[in-house]
Amino acid sequence: MFEVDKIREEFPILGCKVYGKPLVYLDSGATAQKPLQVIEAVDRLHREQNANIHRGVHFLSEEATELYEAARARIAAWIGAAAKEEIVFTSGATASLNTVAYAWGDKFVSAGDNIVVSELEHHSNIVPWQLLAQRKGADIRVLPFDETGRLRTELLGELVDGRTRVVAVTQASNTLGTRPDLRPVVAAAHAVGAVVVVDGCQGAVHGGIDVQALDCDFYAFSGHKLYGPTGIGVLYGKRALLDAMPPFMGGGDMVDRVTFERTTFAPVPFRFEAGTANFVGAIGLGEAVGFMQRFDPAEIEAHESALLRHAEARLREVEGLRIYGRTPDKCAILSFNVEGVHPYDLGMILDKLGIAVRTGQHCAEPVMTHFGTTGMCRASFAMYNTLAEADALAEGVQRAVRMLR
Repeated sequence: MFEVDKIREEFPILGCKVYGKPLVYLDSGATAQKPLQVIEAVDRLHREQNANIHRGVHFLSEEATELYEAARARIAAWIGAAAKEEIVFTSGATASLNTVAYAWGDKFVSAGDNIVVSELEHHSNIVPWQLLAQRKGADIRVLPFDETGRLRTELLGELVDGRTRVVAVTQASNTLGTRPDLRPVVAAAHAVGAVVVVDGCQGAVHGGIDVQALDCDFYAFSGHKLYGPTGIGVLYGKRALLDAMPPFMGGGDMVDRVTFERTTFAPVPFRFEAGTANFVGAIGLGEAVGFMQRFDPAEIEAHESALLRHAEARLREVEGLRIYGRTPDKCAILSFNVEGVHPYDLGMILDKLGIAVRTGQHCAEPVMTHFGTTGMCRASFAMYNTLAEADALAEGVQRAVRMLR
Protein backbone atom coordinates (compact mmCIF):
# COMPACT_ATOMS: atom_id res chain seq x y z
CA MET A 1 0.00 0.00 0.00
CA PHE A 2 1.31 3.43 -1.00
CA GLU A 3 1.41 5.40 2.27
CA VAL A 4 1.70 9.01 1.19
CA ASP A 5 1.42 10.38 4.75
CA LYS A 6 4.53 8.47 5.80
CA ILE A 7 6.34 9.59 2.66
CA ARG A 8 5.50 13.21 3.43
CA GLU A 9 7.15 12.88 6.82
CA GLU A 10 10.46 12.40 5.02
CA PHE A 11 10.22 15.82 3.34
CA PRO A 12 10.72 18.48 6.03
CA ILE A 13 9.72 21.42 3.85
CA LEU A 14 6.21 20.03 3.36
CA GLY A 15 5.45 20.94 6.96
CA CYS A 16 6.11 24.62 6.32
CA LYS A 17 3.49 27.33 6.15
CA VAL A 18 3.16 30.07 3.52
CA TYR A 19 1.36 33.27 4.54
CA GLY A 20 0.12 31.35 7.56
CA LYS A 21 -1.35 28.54 5.47
CA PRO A 22 -0.07 24.97 4.97
CA LEU A 23 2.21 24.73 1.97
CA VAL A 24 0.63 22.97 -1.02
CA TYR A 25 3.63 22.38 -3.24
CA LEU A 26 2.58 21.71 -6.85
CA ASP A 27 5.73 22.83 -8.65
CA SER A 28 7.79 19.65 -8.65
CA GLY A 29 8.15 19.85 -12.42
CA ALA A 30 10.38 22.86 -11.84
CA THR A 31 12.22 21.39 -8.87
CA ALA A 32 11.22 18.60 -6.53
CA GLN A 33 11.59 18.76 -2.77
CA LYS A 34 14.31 16.74 -1.04
CA PRO A 35 13.83 13.81 1.35
CA LEU A 36 15.79 13.46 4.57
CA GLN A 37 17.86 10.69 2.99
CA VAL A 38 19.31 13.23 0.55
CA ILE A 39 19.51 16.16 2.98
CA GLU A 40 21.33 14.13 5.61
CA ALA A 41 23.74 12.61 3.09
CA VAL A 42 24.71 16.04 1.77
CA ASP A 43 25.05 17.40 5.31
CA ARG A 44 27.21 14.45 6.35
CA LEU A 45 29.49 14.94 3.35
CA HIS A 46 30.10 18.57 4.29
CA ARG A 47 30.59 17.73 7.97
CA GLU A 48 32.62 14.54 7.82
CA GLN A 49 33.72 13.49 4.31
CA ASN A 50 34.56 16.61 2.33
CA ALA A 51 37.63 16.26 0.13
CA ASN A 52 38.37 16.56 -3.57
CA ILE A 53 37.91 13.35 -5.53
CA HIS A 54 40.30 11.47 -7.83
CA ARG A 55 43.26 13.59 -6.72
CA GLY A 56 44.34 12.69 -3.20
CA VAL A 57 45.72 9.58 -1.56
CA HIS A 58 44.58 10.61 1.91
CA PHE A 59 41.64 9.01 3.67
CA LEU A 60 38.98 11.68 3.06
CA SER A 61 39.77 11.95 -0.64
CA GLU A 62 39.66 8.21 -1.13
CA GLU A 63 36.39 7.96 0.81
CA ALA A 64 34.74 10.74 -1.22
CA THR A 65 36.00 9.16 -4.45
CA GLU A 66 34.51 5.81 -3.52
CA LEU A 67 31.15 7.40 -2.73
CA TYR A 68 31.21 9.37 -6.00
CA GLU A 69 31.93 6.32 -8.12
CA ALA A 70 29.38 4.25 -6.17
CA ALA A 71 26.78 6.89 -7.05
CA ARG A 72 27.75 6.54 -10.72
CA ALA A 73 27.32 2.78 -10.54
CA ARG A 74 23.96 3.05 -8.76
CA ILE A 75 22.61 5.51 -11.34
CA ALA A 76 23.90 3.38 -14.21
CA ALA A 77 22.06 0.35 -12.86
CA TRP A 78 18.90 2.37 -12.18
CA ILE A 79 18.57 3.60 -15.77
CA GLY A 80 19.69 0.32 -17.30
CA ALA A 81 23.05 1.45 -18.70
CA ALA A 82 25.39 -1.30 -19.89
CA ALA A 83 28.25 0.02 -17.73
CA LYS A 84 28.91 2.80 -15.25
CA GLU A 85 31.36 4.36 -17.73
CA GLU A 86 28.32 5.37 -19.79
CA ILE A 87 27.30 7.82 -17.03
CA VAL A 88 28.78 11.32 -17.22
CA PHE A 89 28.10 13.73 -14.37
CA THR A 90 27.28 17.28 -15.49
CA SER A 91 25.79 20.38 -13.87
CA GLY A 92 22.31 19.48 -15.13
CA ALA A 93 20.33 18.30 -18.14
CA THR A 94 21.08 21.55 -19.96
CA ALA A 95 24.80 20.92 -19.66
CA SER A 96 24.28 17.30 -20.72
CA LEU A 97 22.44 18.27 -23.89
CA ASN A 98 24.96 20.98 -24.73
CA THR A 99 27.78 18.48 -24.27
CA VAL A 100 26.25 16.28 -26.95
CA ALA A 101 25.57 19.24 -29.25
CA TYR A 102 29.18 20.40 -29.03
CA ALA A 103 31.27 17.28 -28.44
CA TRP A 104 29.32 14.97 -30.73
CA GLY A 105 27.65 17.52 -32.99
CA ASP A 106 30.71 19.53 -33.99
CA LYS A 107 32.46 16.33 -35.07
CA PHE A 108 29.65 14.54 -36.86
CA VAL A 109 27.29 17.23 -38.24
CA SER A 110 28.17 19.00 -41.50
CA ALA A 111 26.73 21.62 -43.83
CA GLY A 112 23.59 20.35 -45.54
CA ASP A 113 22.73 17.90 -42.77
CA ASN A 114 19.52 18.23 -40.76
CA ILE A 115 18.47 17.90 -37.13
CA VAL A 116 14.91 16.87 -36.24
CA VAL A 117 13.54 18.38 -33.03
CA SER A 118 10.08 17.75 -31.63
CA GLU A 119 7.70 20.65 -31.06
CA LEU A 120 7.18 19.47 -27.47
CA GLU A 121 10.69 20.30 -26.34
CA HIS A 122 11.97 22.37 -23.46
CA HIS A 123 14.29 25.13 -24.66
CA SER A 124 17.26 23.08 -23.46
CA ASN A 125 16.53 20.52 -26.17
CA ILE A 126 15.97 23.16 -28.85
CA VAL A 127 18.52 25.94 -28.49
CA PRO A 128 21.68 23.75 -28.43
CA TRP A 129 20.60 22.21 -31.74
CA GLN A 130 19.85 25.60 -33.25
CA LEU A 131 23.32 26.80 -32.26
CA LEU A 132 24.85 23.64 -33.72
CA ALA A 133 22.92 24.12 -36.96
CA GLN A 134 24.13 27.72 -37.19
CA ARG A 135 27.74 26.69 -36.59
CA LYS A 136 27.68 23.90 -39.13
CA GLY A 137 25.24 25.12 -41.78
CA ALA A 138 22.67 22.43 -40.98
CA ASP A 139 18.87 22.68 -41.01
CA ILE A 140 16.37 22.29 -38.17
CA ARG A 141 13.23 20.28 -38.91
CA VAL A 142 10.29 20.22 -36.51
CA LEU A 143 8.25 17.13 -35.64
CA PRO A 144 4.88 18.63 -34.58
CA PHE A 145 2.24 17.54 -32.09
CA ASP A 146 -1.54 17.66 -32.50
CA GLU A 147 -4.18 19.46 -30.43
CA THR A 148 -4.26 16.69 -27.82
CA GLY A 149 -0.49 16.95 -27.36
CA ARG A 150 0.25 13.70 -29.21
CA LEU A 151 3.53 13.74 -31.08
CA ARG A 152 2.79 13.14 -34.76
CA THR A 153 5.24 10.30 -35.29
CA GLU A 154 3.46 9.38 -38.53
CA LEU A 155 5.32 12.35 -40.08
CA LEU A 156 8.76 10.92 -39.34
CA GLY A 157 8.98 9.52 -42.86
CA GLU A 158 8.69 13.06 -44.27
CA LEU A 159 11.27 14.57 -41.92
CA VAL A 160 13.96 11.93 -41.37
CA ASP A 161 16.18 11.17 -44.34
CA GLY A 162 19.73 10.25 -45.25
CA ARG A 163 21.04 13.66 -44.14
CA THR A 164 19.46 13.50 -40.69
CA ARG A 165 22.14 13.33 -38.02
CA VAL A 166 20.19 13.93 -34.80
CA VAL A 167 16.63 13.41 -33.60
CA ALA A 168 15.98 15.26 -30.31
CA VAL A 169 12.86 14.36 -28.37
CA THR A 170 11.47 14.44 -24.86
CA GLN A 171 10.47 11.37 -22.89
CA ALA A 172 7.76 13.43 -21.16
CA SER A 173 6.72 17.01 -21.92
CA ASN A 174 7.30 19.41 -19.03
CA THR A 175 4.24 21.41 -20.13
CA LEU A 176 1.66 18.98 -21.52
CA GLY A 177 2.71 15.81 -19.71
CA THR A 178 2.76 13.96 -23.03
CA ARG A 179 4.81 10.78 -23.00
CA PRO A 180 5.46 10.05 -26.69
CA ASP A 181 5.90 6.56 -27.98
CA LEU A 182 9.63 6.78 -28.68
CA ARG A 183 9.91 3.43 -30.43
CA PRO A 184 9.07 4.76 -33.92
CA VAL A 185 11.34 7.75 -33.30
CA VAL A 186 14.29 5.54 -32.46
CA ALA A 187 13.56 3.19 -35.35
CA ALA A 188 13.30 6.01 -37.91
CA ALA A 189 16.51 7.65 -36.70
CA HIS A 190 18.57 4.48 -36.55
CA ALA A 191 17.36 3.42 -40.00
CA VAL A 192 19.31 6.35 -41.48
CA GLY A 193 22.22 6.28 -39.03
CA ALA A 194 21.07 9.24 -36.92
CA VAL A 195 21.44 9.42 -33.14
CA VAL A 196 18.50 9.87 -30.77
CA VAL A 197 18.92 12.36 -27.92
CA VAL A 198 16.26 12.10 -25.20
CA ASP A 199 15.43 14.75 -22.61
CA GLY A 200 14.52 12.60 -19.62
CA CYS A 201 14.05 15.29 -16.97
CA GLN A 202 10.37 14.52 -16.44
CA GLY A 203 10.41 10.97 -17.77
CA ALA A 204 13.01 9.75 -15.29
CA VAL A 205 10.86 10.72 -12.33
CA HIS A 206 7.48 9.90 -13.91
CA GLY A 207 7.73 6.31 -15.08
CA GLY A 208 11.47 5.74 -15.07
CA ILE A 209 13.76 4.63 -17.86
CA ASP A 210 15.62 1.65 -19.27
CA VAL A 211 18.02 3.13 -21.78
CA GLN A 212 18.96 -0.21 -23.29
CA ALA A 213 15.34 -1.20 -23.83
CA LEU A 214 14.63 2.20 -25.36
CA ASP A 215 17.85 1.99 -27.41
CA CYS A 216 18.37 5.76 -27.32
CA ASP A 217 21.90 6.98 -27.97
CA PHE A 218 22.01 9.79 -25.41
CA TYR A 219 19.78 10.50 -22.42
CA ALA A 220 19.87 13.55 -20.13
CA PHE A 221 18.27 14.32 -16.80
CA SER A 222 18.72 16.63 -13.80
CA GLY A 223 19.06 15.75 -10.14
CA HIS A 224 16.86 18.48 -8.73
CA LYS A 225 13.73 17.21 -10.48
CA LEU A 226 14.42 13.71 -9.12
CA TYR A 227 14.39 14.58 -5.39
CA GLY A 228 18.15 15.22 -5.56
CA PRO A 229 20.38 18.28 -5.16
CA THR A 230 20.56 21.18 -7.58
CA GLY A 231 23.58 21.71 -9.82
CA ILE A 232 23.99 18.05 -10.74
CA GLY A 233 22.84 16.17 -13.82
CA VAL A 234 23.55 13.06 -15.84
CA LEU A 235 24.42 12.42 -19.44
CA TYR A 236 24.06 8.81 -20.51
CA GLY A 237 25.71 7.90 -23.77
CA LYS A 238 26.39 4.61 -25.49
CA ARG A 239 30.01 3.75 -24.86
CA ALA A 240 30.99 3.66 -28.53
CA LEU A 241 29.57 7.14 -29.09
CA LEU A 242 31.24 8.61 -26.01
CA ASP A 243 34.56 7.07 -27.05
CA ALA A 244 34.27 8.75 -30.45
CA MET A 245 33.60 12.21 -28.97
CA PRO A 246 36.32 14.78 -28.26
CA PRO A 247 36.20 16.60 -24.92
CA PHE A 248 33.78 19.51 -24.59
CA MET A 249 35.78 21.38 -21.93
CA GLY A 250 39.42 21.23 -20.95
CA GLY A 251 40.97 21.39 -17.51
CA GLY A 252 41.92 19.23 -14.59
CA ASP A 253 40.89 15.60 -14.11
CA MET A 254 39.99 15.05 -17.76
CA VAL A 255 43.53 14.56 -19.03
CA ASP A 256 45.97 11.68 -19.37
CA ARG A 257 49.20 13.61 -20.03
CA VAL A 258 49.78 17.32 -20.62
CA THR A 259 52.78 18.90 -22.31
CA PHE A 260 53.05 22.15 -24.21
CA GLU A 261 53.37 20.10 -27.37
CA ARG A 262 50.39 17.80 -26.88
CA THR A 263 47.69 16.74 -24.44
CA THR A 264 46.11 13.31 -24.28
CA PHE A 265 42.81 12.72 -22.56
CA ALA A 266 41.44 10.43 -19.92
CA PRO A 267 39.03 7.67 -20.92
CA VAL A 268 35.27 8.13 -20.69
CA PRO A 269 33.52 9.27 -18.61
CA PHE A 270 36.33 11.34 -17.06
CA ARG A 271 37.23 13.21 -20.24
CA PHE A 272 33.83 14.93 -20.00
CA GLU A 273 34.15 15.84 -16.31
CA ALA A 274 36.67 18.66 -16.39
CA GLY A 275 37.53 20.49 -13.19
CA THR A 276 36.47 19.79 -9.65
CA ALA A 277 33.31 17.75 -9.96
CA ASN A 278 30.20 18.46 -7.94
CA PHE A 279 30.89 15.30 -5.99
CA VAL A 280 28.53 16.30 -3.21
CA GLY A 281 25.71 16.73 -5.74
CA ALA A 282 26.54 13.44 -7.45
CA ILE A 283 26.55 11.53 -4.17
CA GLY A 284 23.31 13.28 -3.19
CA LEU A 285 21.78 12.26 -6.51
CA GLY A 286 22.83 8.69 -5.82
CA GLU A 287 20.95 8.93 -2.52
CA ALA A 288 17.88 10.31 -4.35
CA VAL A 289 17.96 7.28 -6.65
CA GLY A 290 18.29 5.10 -3.56
CA PHE A 291 15.22 6.80 -2.13
CA MET A 292 13.28 6.08 -5.32
CA GLN A 293 14.37 2.45 -5.24
CA ARG A 294 12.59 1.96 -1.92
CA PHE A 295 9.23 2.15 -3.69
CA ASP A 296 7.43 0.13 -6.32
CA PRO A 297 7.48 2.26 -9.50
CA ALA A 298 4.02 0.99 -10.42
CA GLU A 299 2.64 2.25 -7.12
CA ILE A 300 4.20 5.68 -7.61
CA GLU A 301 2.75 5.80 -11.11
CA ALA A 302 -0.71 4.78 -9.91
CA HIS A 303 -0.66 7.37 -7.12
CA GLU A 304 0.43 10.22 -9.38
CA SER A 305 -2.07 9.20 -12.05
CA ALA A 306 -4.88 9.27 -9.48
CA LEU A 307 -3.83 12.76 -8.41
CA LEU A 308 -3.81 13.95 -12.01
CA ARG A 309 -7.23 12.53 -12.87
CA HIS A 310 -8.78 13.89 -9.68
CA ALA A 311 -7.36 17.36 -10.25
CA GLU A 312 -8.48 17.35 -13.88
CA ALA A 313 -12.01 16.40 -12.91
CA ARG A 314 -12.20 19.11 -10.26
CA LEU A 315 -10.73 21.81 -12.49
CA ARG A 316 -13.20 21.05 -15.28
CA GLU A 317 -15.86 22.39 -12.90
CA VAL A 318 -14.38 25.87 -13.39
CA GLU A 319 -16.21 27.79 -16.11
CA GLY A 320 -13.94 28.79 -18.99
CA LEU A 321 -11.00 26.65 -17.87
CA ARG A 322 -8.98 24.89 -20.58
CA ILE A 323 -6.61 22.03 -19.90
CA TYR A 324 -3.71 21.58 -22.33
CA GLY A 325 -2.48 18.10 -23.12
CA ARG A 326 -5.06 15.33 -23.28
CA THR A 327 -3.13 12.21 -24.20
CA PRO A 328 -4.43 9.23 -22.20
CA ASP A 329 -1.07 8.20 -20.71
CA LYS A 330 0.24 11.66 -19.84
CA CYS A 331 2.30 12.04 -16.68
CA ALA A 332 1.26 14.06 -13.63
CA ILE A 333 1.65 17.50 -15.17
CA LEU A 334 -1.42 19.70 -15.57
CA SER A 335 -1.26 22.96 -17.53
CA PHE A 336 -4.32 25.16 -17.86
CA ASN A 337 -5.72 28.63 -18.46
CA VAL A 338 -8.99 30.29 -17.53
CA GLU A 339 -10.69 32.49 -20.10
CA GLY A 340 -10.35 36.16 -19.20
CA VAL A 341 -7.81 35.50 -16.41
CA HIS A 342 -4.08 36.09 -16.80
CA PRO A 343 -2.05 33.10 -15.60
CA TYR A 344 0.29 35.32 -13.57
CA ASP A 345 -2.63 36.84 -11.68
CA LEU A 346 -4.04 33.40 -11.02
CA GLY A 347 -0.69 32.13 -9.83
CA MET A 348 -0.21 35.07 -7.46
CA ILE A 349 -3.57 34.55 -5.79
CA LEU A 350 -2.92 30.83 -5.43
CA ASP A 351 0.39 31.71 -3.78
CA LYS A 352 -1.41 33.81 -1.17
CA LEU A 353 -3.48 30.70 -0.43
CA GLY A 354 -0.31 28.69 0.16
CA ILE A 355 -0.47 26.91 -3.20
CA ALA A 356 2.71 26.87 -5.29
CA VAL A 357 2.21 26.46 -9.04
CA ARG A 358 4.29 27.53 -12.03
CA THR A 359 3.13 30.28 -14.37
CA GLY A 360 4.58 31.43 -17.68
CA GLN A 361 6.04 29.73 -20.72
CA HIS A 362 7.72 26.89 -18.81
CA CYS A 363 10.81 27.23 -21.04
CA ALA A 364 8.68 25.82 -23.86
CA GLU A 365 7.69 28.84 -25.93
CA PRO A 366 6.96 26.84 -29.11
CA VAL A 367 4.28 24.96 -27.14
CA MET A 368 2.74 28.29 -26.14
CA THR A 369 2.87 29.46 -29.76
CA HIS A 370 1.14 26.26 -30.90
CA PHE A 371 -1.83 27.00 -28.63
CA GLY A 372 -1.83 30.75 -29.28
CA THR A 373 -1.11 31.77 -25.70
CA THR A 374 1.69 33.63 -23.95
CA GLY A 375 1.64 31.52 -20.80
CA MET A 376 -0.11 28.86 -18.74
CA CYS A 377 -0.57 27.83 -15.14
CA ARG A 378 1.03 24.49 -14.39
CA ALA A 379 0.46 22.16 -11.46
CA SER A 380 2.98 19.34 -11.38
CA PHE A 381 2.40 16.52 -8.95
CA ALA A 382 4.88 14.26 -7.19
CA MET A 383 4.79 11.14 -5.08
CA TYR A 384 4.36 13.25 -1.91
CA ASN A 385 1.20 15.08 -3.02
CA THR A 386 -2.29 14.15 -1.81
CA LEU A 387 -5.85 14.18 -3.09
CA ALA A 388 -6.59 16.88 -0.51
CA GLU A 389 -3.95 19.06 -2.18
CA ALA A 390 -5.54 18.45 -5.56
CA ASP A 391 -8.83 19.62 -4.04
CA ALA A 392 -7.09 22.67 -2.58
CA LEU A 393 -5.83 23.55 -6.05
CA ALA A 394 -9.30 23.36 -7.58
CA GLU A 395 -10.88 25.32 -4.75
CA GLY A 396 -8.10 27.90 -4.94
CA VAL A 397 -8.58 28.35 -8.69
CA GLN A 398 -12.34 28.78 -8.21
CA ARG A 399 -11.77 31.40 -5.53
CA ALA A 400 -9.16 33.25 -7.61
CA VAL A 401 -11.42 33.27 -10.67
CA ARG A 402 -14.28 34.76 -8.66
CA MET A 403 -11.96 37.51 -7.43
CA LEU A 404 -10.42 38.28 -10.81
CA ARG A 405 -13.69 38.28 -12.72
